[in-house]
Amino acid sequence: MSRGTEPRIAVVGGGSWGTAFAAMLSERHADVSLWVREPGVCAEILGGRENRSFLPGIPVPPGVRPTTDLAEALSGRDIVAVAVPSHHLRALARRAAAHLSPGACVVSLAKGVENGTLRRMTEVLAEELPGAAGRLAALSGPTFAREVAAGKPTGATVAASDERVSASLQAAFSGKRFRVYAETDVVGIEMGGALKNVMAIAAGMSDGLGFGHNARSLLIARGLAEIARLGVRLGANPQTFAGLSGLGDLVLTCTGDLSRNRTVGLRVGRGEDRREVLSGMTMVAEGVNTSRAAVDLSRRTGVPMPISEQVYRILHEGKDVREAVDDLFARALRAERD
Repeated sequence: MSRGTEPRIAVVGGGSWGTAFAAMLSERHADVSLWVREPGVCAEILGGRENRSFLPGIPVPPGVRPTTDLAEALSGRDIVAVAVPSHHLRALARRAAAHLSPGACVVSLAKGVENGTLRRMTEVLAEELPGAAGRLAALSGPTFAREVAAGKPTGATVAASDERVSASLQAAFSGKRFRVYAETDVVGIEMGGALKNVMAIAAGMSDGLGFGHNARSLLIARGLAEIARLGVRLGANPQTFAGLSGLGDLVLTCTGDLSRNRTVGLRVGRGEDRREVLSGMTMVAEGVNTSRAAVDLSRRTGVPMPISEQVYRILHEGKDVREAVDDLFARALRAERD
């Protein structure tokens, strides 16, 4: 990154999160480029300073410069924050490789695991952007896009294997109402951010069934245990899961009305056909795809993931929600910390 000057930042992805992140950054950085895939969305932001398709009602500051030209968006940028759905990340990174500035840091804002390969997002970036392998990071935490864009107090964690990279990104991203913590546990940050979406679907199903606060709390607590078990097996620090990207994001996503993943579960729990719920969504609920990856990781590592397993069976195999609850409660009794 540039020395002695404010870094020049690009945000790749013009959905709700990418737009909100760019808007937040523009409070401190006068020139934030925003790559937008859809020409219509780009025109909305350019013409009316609003992303009516994905973030309606929130003004986009003039410091955010949208473009549909990826090379233009990345040209001369010291930091590239990638905010595209996890299943689009590899193809996007492959396109971006030729346009990255030398020495640029690349930060994943996506919360998912690639199906098939079971790669975390920074692992996907490392494969497609080998020249940037030492400058990759992930940012995660309880960050509803609408609240970030509205300037409401928010905290997140940025993690890179090199603490100098995470510290420099912490300084670049922190704002008046956006507090960033630095970490080196990339595995823990990414696994917490990805798997909490699966638990949020489960929590939504519980709420849709009318099970109440006890059941939701049970799911959050046991969901956190499930996430931490797998994360530690993959090399994460267990303490990471008590932080913003673990417990913080889990609580928000399992309880907040702005959560797309919780909304999916809520509708399925109320009896709507899962196929109609999923086909009618205009924005991605990452937990749907991540439930498949979670089950595959469970089988690969031998780590039990009973909640993830049932969410997967409901969403992808059509299992009845109440039957899934019965099966969870029929499991053999065990010590809480096993």
